[in-house]
Amino acid sequence: MLRTETDNERRETFKALTCSLPVLITIIALFFCPPCVASQLRHSLNKYKDLEVSNVALERLQPYNALINTYSKYCFFKRNHKVSPDFIRALILAESSGNPRAVSSKGAMGLGQIVYATGKQAAEELSQSNYTFPNLSMQKLSQLKQEDLFDPAINILLTCYLISKYNYKFNGRLELVLSAWNAGEHHEELGKGHPVPYKETHELIGKVNGYYVDLLQKQKRFSLTFKRH
Repeated sequence: MLRTETDNERRETFKALTCSLPVLITIIALFFCPPCVASQLRHSLNKYKDLEVSNVALERLQPYNALINTYSKYCFFKRNHKVSPDFIRALILAESSGNPRAVSSKGAMGLGQIVYATGKQAAEELSQSNYTFPNLSMQKLSQLKQEDLFDPAINILLTCYLISKYNYKFNGRLELVLSAWNAGEHHEELGKGHPVPYKETHELIGKVNGYYVDLLQKQKRFSLTFKRH
């Protein structure tokens, strides 16, 4: 008979994770999850906790860094609440490995792997906002075509917008943010405050976490080196 964790054991697991992995994405409230989901999430986090962003991956991201930095500065849903540019980079690496022409078996497209129906709705919402976006016209957003998701500027803007939307909707619980990103924001488990029970989603959470931790550590090392000189 399989043994399930008690609430106290799940809280201890949560403490261990948050102590050993020192950034926000790792602070996943496992004790709020059903036991089987908590176990799967822990496995994925541990599996990818030492993931590194290679120099080749950094080179693939380089053409898009200006766009990521620009569009991640917008406060779409709450004042002073922006998306971390390194989180967007981590997500792009996990989803497409930085390939703007990537297409998944489910039809997700471009750098952030956005499904057309989701991207079109997001584009329409942005076209009706009071914002203006460098390198993009409101008309193009309001009349988004499927092939437009291969445009890095459009795909990155929509990625920043959707992550900001889910972050606001799910109160910063990043296991829910990435569940909404991967499985849809209206999934019934999200309505219960639980991440979705899919291995694919848990793998994505683990990969994004690993890349994000490494990118932040690289930024910290670069900053310290710069200060010394």
